[in-house]
Amino acid sequence: MSLEADPVEVQTRRLAKALAGSALRVATAESCTGGQLAALFAGNTKLGPSLERGFVVYSIDAKCEMLGVKRDDAERCDAVNPEVARAMAEGAMAKSRADIAASITGFCGPQQDDEEVGLVYVATADRDGVRIEEHHFGDVGRETVLGLAVGVAIAMLADAAERLRK
Repeated sequence: MSLEADPVEVQTRRLAKALAGSALRVATAESCTGGQLAALFAGNTKLGPSLERGFVVYSIDAKCEMLGVKRDDAERCDAVNPEVARAMAEGAMAKSRADIAASITGFCGPQQDDEEVGLVYVATADRDGVRIEEHHFGDVGRETVLGLAVGVAIAMLADAAERLRK
């Protein structure tokens, strides 16, 4: 049995600390994770009050209609590219009252066509701009990729919240 703390739990505590006592609000825009990031907020009494809203935009049409993603970007690489991650985060900011938005888009598996299983883009947007990270988690199983993607988003949200509070 490992004594190491769960990285998602560590980042969740860090985010809760960064949001505590602030008026910062968060919006989520999720494709491959299907609402898991928003559910993490809703299931945590310290994070829940900071969740302004969540968008689950699994289909290309949903990304375009709900968040304003350009169709050309969404149709390229099945919407798994940095432009879509950026547009999803920016769209979540524009269509909410949030101070910070996080977006997740990726291929979680199983393998279809020539997609790279485990390729995930996570973005955060706030008043200072957009930050995008590209991750290659590998073909480690769908649930593992989903958990890793949510963990990255939580860490990026904590970075943004800590910066905005300074």
